[in-house]
Amino acid sequence: MTAAQNENPGLDLRSACRALGVSRATIYGRRARLARPELSSPPKPHPRALNPDQHMEVLNTLNSNRFCDQAPRQVYASLLDEGSYLCSVSTMYRVLGAHQLVRERRDQLRHPGYSPPQLLATGPNQVWSWDITKLLGPLKWSYFYLYVVLDIFSRYVVGWMLAERESSALASQLIERTAIIHNIQPGQLTLHADRGSSMRSTLVAQLLGELGVTKTHSRPHVSNDNPFSESQFKTLKYRPEFPERFGCFQDAHQFCRTFFDWYNCEHHHSGIGLHTPEDVHYGRAHRINQARRAVLLNAFAAHRERFVNGIPKPPALPEAVWINPPKLIPASEPVLQVPFINLGHTPFSTQVCVSNH
Repeated sequence: MTAAQNENPGLDLRSACRALGVSRATIYGRRARLARPELSSPPKPHPRALNPDQHMEVLNTLNSNRFCDQAPRQVYASLLDEGSYLCSVSTMYRVLGAHQLVRERRDQLRHPGYSPPQLLATGPNQVWSWDITKLLGPLKWSYFYLYVVLDIFSRYVVGWMLAERESSALASQLIERTAIIHNIQPGQLTLHADRGSSMRSTLVAQLLGELGVTKTHSRPHVSNDNPFSESQFKTLKYRPEFPERFGCFQDAHQFCRTFFDWYNCEHHHSGIGLHTPEDVHYGRAHRINQARRAVLLNAFAAHRERFVNGIPKPPALPEAVWINPPKLIPASEPVLQVPFINLGHTPFSTQVCVSNH
């Protein structure tokens, strides 16, 4: 402001403030503080404020072994019952806030931060997802345990097992047999699961290390980190023939065998271009898509008036499938265009069934 007026002596204060976007009150206040330095001194403490000794007494009381795990209201009430008064509850909070102690004041173990798993599959047998769900048995509190291993790219159930108990030994048996049947080579596969006890067991981890399979886990209490298995279980339990309870183990096993045959070989999955998981898993989907294009082209030639948007196209096949795709991509890096993947609807009782066609 001063420089502007010195360069142009004819410029008045009002015009200079308007040109610089500064209020005149700001200029007058600054001039007054320069003329009277006492106006710039720090404000005097309020007469009702705690003095430094009282402030430290309140802080030491709140952080004492007796009160460190209690809220200020509880401390206030306890002291009142003992005939003692330090300050109000709001003042206790102000004292704690001044020392950044409005939090848990005890030394406690902090849970580590978990980064979301980011998995990409551009073809079958690159990323499998597995999980265990309960099926209600004939009696109250009785269950059968269904283990399912799913290929996230093709949605193909590569192996499943029904058992009367949950066990890491049974899970290891299923994973090993499924990997052998599908000829999984070391370094080829990533196996994803949630954080259940069987999934994080030492036995399963040792097996995956021997097979050369990379393992990943969901974050705690985040079901979206394992969406493909969750979606497949929903498809299972929302089938019209899914019973409220199964009469016996053999009944549940027969239901699962029928369901997984239908799911793999007949179910047209919306997340994979309305193809069956079997066709996508074994590379037949592109040929089927070409035949679909020919059918739609013939339909367009016969009834052009029905297709106002031009030649119809069959639903596109996915080129890549993600679990937790990255959200931020630097502008300097090329962006890979990946079609949006809908999850859509999506075979060991110790009777083990591995899908292999």
